[in-house]
Amino acid sequence: MKNRLAFAILILLAGFSESGKACTNFLVTPGASVNGSSMITYAADSHVLYGELYFRPSADYPAGTMMEVREWDTNKYLGKIPQISHTFSVIGNMNEHQVAIGETTYTGRTELRDTTGLIDYGSLMFITLQRARTAREAINIMGELVDRYGYYSTGESFSISDPHEVWIMDLIGKGTRMVTENGKTFNKYKGAVWVAIRIPDGYVSGHANQARIRQFPLNDSENCLYAPDVISFAREMGYYDGTDEEFSFSDTYAPLDFSGARFCEIRVWSFFKDVNSNMGQYFDYASGKDLENRMPLYIKPDRKLSARDLMNFMRDHLEDTGLDMRMDAGAGPFGLPYRWRPLSWEYDGKTYCNERATATQQTGFSFVAESRPDKPDIIGGIFWFSVDDAAFTTYVPMYCGMTRVPEAYAVGNGDLLTYSDHSAFWAFNFVSNFCYLRYNVMIEDVVKVQNELETKFLEEVPAIDAAAEAMYEVNPEMAREFITDYSVKMGNYTFRRYKELGQFLLVKYMDGNIKKEENGKFLRTGDGYPVNPDHPGYPESWKKMVVKDTGKKLLMPKEGAH
Repeated sequence: MKNRLAFAILILLAGFSESGKACTNFLVTPGASVNGSSMITYAADSHVLYGELYFRPSADYPAGTMMEVREWDTNKYLGKIPQISHTFSVIGNMNEHQVAIGETTYTGRTELRDTTGLIDYGSLMFITLQRARTAREAINIMGELVDRYGYYSTGESFSISDPHEVWIMDLIGKGTRMVTENGKTFNKYKGAVWVAIRIPDGYVSGHANQARIRQFPLNDSENCLYAPDVISFAREMGYYDGTDEEFSFSDTYAPLDFSGARFCEIRVWSFFKDVNSNMGQYFDYASGKDLENRMPLYIKPDRKLSARDLMNFMRDHLEDTGLDMRMDAGAGPFGLPYRWRPLSWEYDGKTYCNERATATQQTGFSFVAESRPDKPDIIGGIFWFSVDDAAFTTYVPMYCGMTRVPEAYAVGNGDLLTYSDHSAFWAFNFVSNFCYLRYNVMIEDVVKVQNELETKFLEEVPAIDAAAEAMYEVNPEMAREFITDYSVKMGNYTFRRYKELGQFLLVKYMDGNIKKEENGKFLRTGDGYPVNPDHPGYPESWKKMVVKDTGKKLLMPKEGAH
């Protein structure tokens, strides 16, 4: 018991450090979507990640070319590996064949990190996207890369999709044990152990910083792929001594604790409960009170889901649940559903926690990747992309076959320590950080713009698809330029719209007042002066807390009293 408690504390510290990532992925199979597409979501959450739209063009390389590998989180140089002869173009986390990959870090057993490995989790995603034509092929490439070059990161879950299949993959390294043979020193345990499950068609899944695959079929290669030593290695390390059939990846390599449920599984549960009415039975589990009643890996939704649905699920703050952050003193007077870090804190000798919802302030970028099987690949894949906090952002359609990115989202346009007036990341952060000050009223103005823009895009896409497909029949490169032009224009248009929104919010809410307006136009008197603004004051619950805290210090005497 003591060892398990120590391990749980270690995982809490390692997996939820101030600089550590804490991401969220939702997975939707074609049979569970309204239009027969595969969809995965990803929020890249980190306190040091700058939101940009990466683009890697397709390329041909001569034999013997080496590619440099750098850790995604830190840009640390890890080494070089051979480049392949031809790579596919990649926009963000989706390639030109509609293959998409997302991730969440669960850390797991920290002794299994291989400090000699050349492939970190970021490189694993982006190198694979440049090489894979299908999700299944991507899984095999990922396994080959870590086996050949070693895996540098801690435990990771991946979402992997193409137009026909959606997979979830849990992976962790094998540690560092250096040995010398025939004068050569090397890591005996180079590589990783992993298992990947194909989500059954018509079902949805999710993961959020907790390994979720437990038992898996050992003889069903159509629906399950795994490293050949995933069980034998656990036995060798003394982690497991049961039968192969009873082996659980999650319980062995990333044992669940309170933090794994309350900070991680709660996000998956909140998605599940929005699409399936029977998920109330797992609330105690997800809130960390009953760790034995684990949620299933995947569920069948009560209705089919759209890309718009997933955009909104990524904006979740646990609203209208028992953990709704708007409803306690921590929300302040204006119902703020955020708690700044740390996730756990102490008071009077006891430890308490803040909630960790899907939408969070430290998101660098997020996406909904939609792979559509009824269209040519370069047109079928739409990478709905956004930067900053998903609750305040707008998802813009970036076609997977595009050949350049909007200037406002481009790499190198500012960074986390360098403000750029031309950067979408900074424009969106101006809006969100200003709104954190008076959330309950200001969020309404943001939602209006979100709906305006996303409705526009969703209504336009069918027409863009049709035009692009007609061009594709005649000239695929013309179609590619057409979808590129559209995506670039919509990205830059969204950036400008958010600059306008930020200016509007500043004028409307300056100095704690709320200026009167109609349809975005501020009201003036007949003489042209501003109409007197509203002064809404504070809610009764806040007044009660202030009086309790200050006693009679703020009490005014009754009129006429001396």
